[in-house]
Amino acid sequence: MSQDACANAPAPAAVRTTDSVLDTRALYAALAGLCASLVAIGLARFAYTPLIPSLIHAHWFTAADTVTLSAANFAGYFAGALFGRPIAARMSNRHALRWLMVAATAAFFACAFPLSVGWFFVWRFLSGLSGGAIMVLVATAILPHIAPARRGFVSGMIFLGLGLGIAASGTLVPALLALGLRETWFGLGALSLVLTALSWFGWPATDAPAGAPAAGGHAGIGAALRAQRPTLRLLSVQYAANALGLVPAMVLLVDYVARGLGQGATVGAGYWVLYGVAAIAGPLVSGFLGDRMGFRGAYRLALLLQALAVAWLAVSGGTVALVVSTIVLGAFTPGVVPLMLGRIHEALPHDANAQRAAWSRVTSAFALFQVLAGYGYSYLFSHTHENYALIFACGAAALIVALVADVAMRGRVR
Repeated sequence: MSQDACANAPAPAAVRTTDSVLDTRALYAALAGLCASLVAIGLARFAYTPLIPSLIHAHWFTAADTVTLSAANFAGYFAGALFGRPIAARMSNRHALRWLMVAATAAFFACAFPLSVGWFFVWRFLSGLSGGAIMVLVATAILPHIAPARRGFVSGMIFLGLGLGIAASGTLVPALLALGLRETWFGLGALSLVLTALSWFGWPATDAPAGAPAAGGHAGIGAALRAQRPTLRLLSVQYAANALGLVPAMVLLVDYVARGLGQGATVGAGYWVLYGVAAIAGPLVSGFLGDRMGFRGAYRLALLLQALAVAWLAVSGGTVALVVSTIVLGAFTPGVVPLMLGRIHEALPHDANAQRAAWSRVTSAFALFQVLAGYGYSYLFSHTHENYALIFACGAAALIVALVADVAMRGRVR
């Protein structure tokens, strides 16, 4: 074929980028990913926390029931992480992501009607399942269409939705609650509906970019995963330990400030807003670090900073310790996601299907240990006379284990 013919050949349906520039389709795909993570994870998970007191005060549910309903979303998230790939295999990534966002949106509207605990549990579980499946699918549906040099930025933009959801839980939700509890659920549903419509045509039309090397079916995927077994085991252990390290601040930060330090609920809410603001910047900063210093080095730095931040909370309740630790942990709550995804792409650089399988596995490990951490820390907290320092110390220890494991495996993993 002549050079002129090559120049005039039609562009493939997939998103196209150069090493330094993202085209319009790539940016729209990244925006769709941001909308998906905001709806199904950022809002569906984090917006529930500030609603808990209102659910109890309005006599929708008892305090014990609200705890059960909180767990429903985590359990659904774990199920979604396990079944996200089979769902996409039946529908394609594009259609699966569309309808998962629809399901999460429907759950907001359904939760405006407290018909029974069972009704609410089903919809909270469904919203969690949508979030877990979207976490598995969203980046691996988009990043294979993005030039490697720009994947850090795009993955950071995709998971910016998590940070926006955390920030909204401390700002938008209280504003909606001034209108009423049912109106708050309707408001979250309306916002999710708009975001779902905005993202509808942004997803890449194909599950793999044009010209991508064939994965060789299940046998090819299995061979690729076996070849990187030590690396993938390490990443699963690290991500699971990262969940153990992040949960203490996610669950106890506000309570620690309000009751543990006696500074009151208003001050505690202020720190949650700071946590949310840091979470907005976290994915973009993490993506930038991954692009500049490599994702392995960036993830090591993230583990170290998280460990220091949680440990500081364990030994000090001073203002400086609280502010710095809140910023660091808020940033890395969503920020570790693009870093781990980048590590998987480094380990399996030329096989999009194997990347999806590996990402599903490490996400499942994170989801499982997040659930275990939630219940485990709750038990430990209640049986140690509300010892905040002990819980934070456990989180710091888990993060140190993750970092030491990476250093110990140096030379044996990619």
